[in-house]
Amino acid sequence: MAKLTLVFAILLVALGLVGYIGTDSLHPTALIPTWIGLALGLFGFLAISPNEGRRKLFMHINVTIGLIGFLGGAATAYLGYRNAQALQIEVEPIAMTAKLTLAGLMLIYVALCVRSFIAARRTGKV
Repeated sequence: MAKLTLVFAILLVALGLVGYIGTDSLHPTALIPTWIGLALGLFGFLAISPNEGRRKLFMHINVTIGLIGFLGGAATAYLGYRNAQALQIEVEPIAMTAKLTLAGLMLIYVALCVRSFIAARRTGKV
């Protein structure tokens, strides 16, 4: 699961950079997925360990980061859409796409982590 975390980290870094460049570097908040990806990458790298306790600790940190990333991405996408509707303006398509992609990636990541945790508990690798 730690190696899969590194894949998600790379995807998030790329998402943040594309969002930042896509908004003509006007919105530094577009780099938020990059920072989340860097955090996942750091702790994912630390989770690649033969020490079971260390691996479990860093994977639980990663799934917490993933859950926060999902909630934050989904909430900001919803609020951005709602505010644009209230002001009767167009939603920024690149920003909305980036927020929804962040939320989607993090939802998939958290689901895979939970599935992995359950499988590990069932097989007694706890």
